[in-house]
Amino acid sequence: MDKPKFSGAFKFARQRGAVTLSEGNVVHKDWLLRLFANSPSKPGEVFGAPGQGNATTISIVTVIVLFSLWVLVTSAGWVRPLFLPSPKAVYDKFMLAVTTGFAGSTLQEHALTSLMRVFGAFLLACVTAIPIGILMGVSRWVRGIFDPPIEFYRPLPPLAYLPLVIIWFGIGEFSKVYLIFLAIFAPLAIAARAGVRSVSIEQIHAAYSMGASRLQVIFHVILKAAIPEIFTGMRIGIGVGWTTLVASEMVASTRGLGYMVLSASEFLASDVVIMGIIVIGFFAFAFDLLMRYLERVLVPWKGKV
Repeated sequence: MDKPKFSGAFKFARQRGAVTLSEGNVVHKDWLLRLFANSPSKPGEVFGAPGQGNATTISIVTVIVLFSLWVLVTSAGWVRPLFLPSPKAVYDKFMLAVTTGFAGSTLQEHALTSLMRVFGAFLLACVTAIPIGILMGVSRWVRGIFDPPIEFYRPLPPLAYLPLVIIWFGIGEFSKVYLIFLAIFAPLAIAARAGVRSVSIEQIHAAYSMGASRLQVIFHVILKAAIPEIFTGMRIGIGVGWTTLVASEMVASTRGLGYMVLSASEFLASDVVIMGIIVIGFFAFAFDLLMRYLERVLVPWKGKV
C-alpha cells in the first residue's frame, strides 16, 4: 500500500515537532489532509492571515451578551428607567407607536417619510457623485475644479451649514433632502476617485497595447476596478445619510424617525428614543447587508485581481 503524499507544509510541521507520526500509523483525518493539501490555498487557510475566518458566531454571541446585560441592569434596578428603560418597555412603546402612533403619526408613516428622504438623497448622490468622482480620477482639470470644495466642506458637520441651507432653500422638503445629499456626496465622490486611482498602471498599459481607446480603458478597465471602492463609498455614504437625517428633520418637520426621536427627547421619553434608534439602526444595517450581497454578486473579482 502506497503511503499518502503530504505537502511541504506538512513535512515542515513534522520536522518542527508540530505533527508526530509513529511507524505504521498515519493520520487519516479529512481536515488534516485538506489543511496540508498540495493544491493552492487561500491566504490564511494554513498559516492564519490576520482577520481570517468567519465572525458570524462571535457577533451573534456578542449581541446576546449585550442584550442579556441590558435585561440584567434594568431588571435589577441599577439604572433608573428614565435613563435606560427595560427591553419590555421599549417593545411596548414600539407596539403602541405601530398601532396608535406617536407625535401625530404612526411608526410606519414616520419610517416611510424618513426612507424617502434618505434614499432620495442617496440616489441623487449616486447619479452625481460617482461620475464626478470617476472624472476626478481620470482628469486633472476636473480634479482641480471639484477637489477644493469637496475637501473643504467634507469635514464640516451638517449642523454647521444647516442654517445656510435654510436661508437658501427655505424650510420645505427640498432643504431636508439637499442636506442629506450633501452629507452623502462627499464620501461617495472621494471613494470613486480613490477607486480610479487604485487601478494598476500595468492593466492600463495592457489595454492600450491591445488597441483599446481612452474611453474603452475608462469603461472596461478603470471603472470595473473602481467598483469595489464605489460600493464601499456607498455603504459609508448611506451611514452618513442616516446620521444627517436627525439634523435635517430638526427643521419644521412634522413626520419622520428623526423628528420622532427629537420630539420624544423633549418629553424625556427615553423608551421612544431608544425605540427610534433601534428602528433607524435596523434600516441602516439591512441596507448595508444588501450592499454587501450586491457587491458579492456584481463584483466577484474583488480581492482576486
